[in-house]
Amino acid sequence: MAHPSTRNLFGESTAEPSETFDPALAPLAERMRPRSLDEFVGQDHLVGEGRILRRLIEGGGNLPSLILWGAPGTGKTTLARLLAKKAKARFIGLSAVFSGVKDLREAITEARHERGYGNRTILFIDEIHRFNKGQQDALLHAVENGTITLIGATTENPSFEVTGALLSRSRVLVLNQLAEEEIATILQRALEDSERGLAGLKAEISGELIRSIAHSASGDARVALAALEAAVESTKPGQTGTRRISKEIVIEALGRTRFAYDKGGEEHYNLASALIKSLRNSDVDASLYWLARLIEGGADPVFIARRLCILASEDIGMADPQAMVQASAAAEIVQLIGLPEALFPLSQATIYLANAPKSNAVKRAYHAALADAMETAREPVPLHLRNAVTPLMKHVGYGEGYRYVHSDPDAKDEMPCLPEGLRGRKYYEEE
Repeated sequence: MAHPSTRNLFGESTAEPSETFDPALAPLAERMRPRSLDEFVGQDHLVGEGRILRRLIEGGGNLPSLILWGAPGTGKTTLARLLAKKAKARFIGLSAVFSGVKDLREAITEARHERGYGNRTILFIDEIHRFNKGQQDALLHAVENGTITLIGATTENPSFEVTGALLSRSRVLVLNQLAEEEIATILQRALEDSERGLAGLKAEISGELIRSIAHSASGDARVALAALEAAVESTKPGQTGTRRISKEIVIEALGRTRFAYDKGGEEHYNLASALIKSLRNSDVDASLYWLARLIEGGADPVFIARRLCILASEDIGMADPQAMVQASAAAEIVQLIGLPEALFPLSQATIYLANAPKSNAVKRAYHAALADAMETAREPVPLHLRNAVTPLMKHVGYGEGYRYVHSDPDAKDEMPCLPEGLRGRKYYEEE
């Protein structure tokens, strides 16, 4: 007989109605969460007929611990709840932003207690990448002995953000960004649903505007539903009670075009990499596009300027020495004026660097010299290149034979400056 609990299968309180949250007050995205896998839109490669998650659940076996990796609004939390429901397991949800080791231990203790009554527990941790190593390690024993089935959700690459020990005990599943057609389907369902959706508000919106919302959501169903809800609720009903949603209302509801990403996460560095590689490829238009994505996403303009300065030397160098002048000037101006005006010097430097001739001769020269420097790190500096700052140094030969090139031009060719074993080596090759 199951141990009585004040929580249902989803870990939600079963207290008196006066003490619980009214679902009608929840945002549309929360109200429209799918109640079954058949209602789930997208991720067919995981939940479609014959696919891995459906096989695992419908096969009746134990659900393994999972790491769900995907962009915001792709269904990670919803999928975790549906998996718990389908597996008839208790659901305990934690957020790594607000929870610590104490919360983990309490959840594990509760799961251990329920296990004694034959109840399985799924511990869902949202944004698991925000847990440090110690917090993640606190989960290991409970995952390994089956006290809990862990489902972690992350927007960051688990290879970098989840410990190897936890990864080895879990299966990583990648959730794709939702296609515009899939988001449009979700929006249409919300418009037609009289129980949880917006049907009661008699919204009238064209297919074109639904597609516009779906496109602007950038694969995030939550953003799309929030925009739709705002558009419907901000439209006054006509005499018949119908709310005719206009293009202007939709634009206002969508607000500023979404470029949001985690400035400390993988996508930030993906965008920076795309900018640098487009510049290296002398593609002006692509370079400006990735620059705009970085700026509008909230990237630090000083970070962008530093990357431009590096490229100016690493990928252009002596092929156009003015490239470094342009990049360093942009970096200085960025610190002087900041955004939004700083986007102009950054754009100017980007255009210049993209159009400049390319050469990595400086980089190759340094690395060639570095290879020899590593091999000959104990080679002494030739005596004639040493500075004789004391009488003793002069006595033992420091500076002896040094020729001052300004008064002895032949010294340029006749006086060696490399250690004896490296004389004649060439590192920098002009192109």
